[in-house]
Amino acid sequence: MQPRVPILKNYIGGEWIDSTTGELLEIRNPATDELISLYPLSTLEEVDMAVAAAKKAFGGWRSTPIPKRVQLMFKLRYKLEEARKDLARTISLEHGKTFAEGLQEIERCLQYVEDACAVPETMRGDFTEDIARGVDEYYIREPLGVFVVLPPFNFPAMISAYFVWAIACGNTVVVKPSKYCPNTMIEMARIVEECGFPRGVVNVVNGSGSVAGNRLITHPDVAGVTFVGSSGAGRKIYEAACAHGKRAQCQGGAKNHLVVMEDARLDEGVLRNIINSCFGHVGERCFAGSNILIAESIYDEFKEKFIKAAQELKLGNGLDEGVTLGPVVDREHLDQLLREIESGVNEGAKLILDGRGVKVEGYPNGCFLGPTVFEAEPGMRIFTEEVFGPVRCLKKIKDLKEAIKIIDQNPFGHTAVIYTETGKYAREFIRRTNVGQVGVNIGTPAPIAFYPVGGRKISGFGSTRGRASDAVDFYTDKKVVVSQWLKPINLGDDESFVW
Repeated sequence: MQPRVPILKNYIGGEWIDSTTGELLEIRNPATDELISLYPLSTLEEVDMAVAAAKKAFGGWRSTPIPKRVQLMFKLRYKLEEARKDLARTISLEHGKTFAEGLQEIERCLQYVEDACAVPETMRGDFTEDIARGVDEYYIREPLGVFVVLPPFNFPAMISAYFVWAIACGNTVVVKPSKYCPNTMIEMARIVEECGFPRGVVNVVNGSGSVAGNRLITHPDVAGVTFVGSSGAGRKIYEAACAHGKRAQCQGGAKNHLVVMEDARLDEGVLRNIINSCFGHVGERCFAGSNILIAESIYDEFKEKFIKAAQELKLGNGLDEGVTLGPVVDREHLDQLLREIESGVNEGAKLILDGRGVKVEGYPNGCFLGPTVFEAEPGMRIFTEEVFGPVRCLKKIKDLKEAIKIIDQNPFGHTAVIYTETGKYAREFIRRTNVGQVGVNIGTPAPIAFYPVGGRKISGFGSTRGRASDAVDFYTDKKVVVSQWLKPINLGDDESFVW
């Protein structure tokens, strides 16, 4: 008898509830094609139930003293640490990235909780005495109510964990996990339940973006929306949320450039750093190096070393020992990548490493795509648009000026990196590139939890970034108080009294 495949439940008001929908999506392991779970496309009524539960819980949670809230956050951090191997395994099972990369993701997730534990400091207000005679002025930070978190599939634990800043600040949340990788957030919700958070503080509702997601974004009882995903979806969510009076913090896509100057070190460590930037986490991350711009004097040497290093990556099931490149997330995504590669060939880009048609022993039905590398030019789609997978472009450049021009002409503004041993190159690069994060000899300059993260141009929508102090700004509002007490206190006859 075949084992029964679990149908994921919604976590609403502290209860695990079966969806009444008849629409179920299959969640499959992209390496083995094994059916892992069934994802319900929840009804609008169930979405409303989740928001209502969060709204009901808000008053009591907001009134919970900050130190007590933080104690629960410490407990959450401890239990996530306990479960890190199980969570990493789930990430690999449903996403395809390696187990080691799953552990890295959980490590970042733990850092998010640690930073959220600092809210006694980061939520402090400010006070000014005697702005006028007998008048004091100050502001306090207040939570706003129910926030929605819409994470992407590629970091199902790390980005879902944005909710920790929201609840640490005194808000309640509804998380709608990605339909591609929902199991990780379901496991995290079980851990939240174990910690003893009040019912309704954290809710999880499964569903489609077009139904459940849209309802959450426009719901009258929702105060704001946090989203990470494609730029197209980010723009739509930002516009819809703002049109309905919501706060919106929407991080979009990326087309990141790595610039390799003529004085860059090309030793094994640097090559490994660049390869990890381009192909780590299956290339499915917004910090991935997309286009490598190489000084013409070292172009041939770099290309040879880069292609050789890419070919040495070992494809396979992310849970198997020694594997360094897992499958892409699902068949639909693989088909899209294959169309992008074909489009690149048709528009004249030179395919110098073709990862199509790879066979991985023992996994005939896996969604595998080997490292794929083009020589391409600005203006070509393969060079300009985000390609979310292990597909990368090389281009020869004359100098730093040309590199910066290429970067700034690209519609995305997430990340840019320079490899150089010359300070003047690095300084000009940092000052002149119009992106949100810059790396110097660091292929993936992802900020640590206590620094904000986000892009410019179409890589980000909204006035605040994710994480850290920007998260506290987003999940709270400053209420300014100006006070004067009109009836004087009799302190005696000495009007010249001073301390």
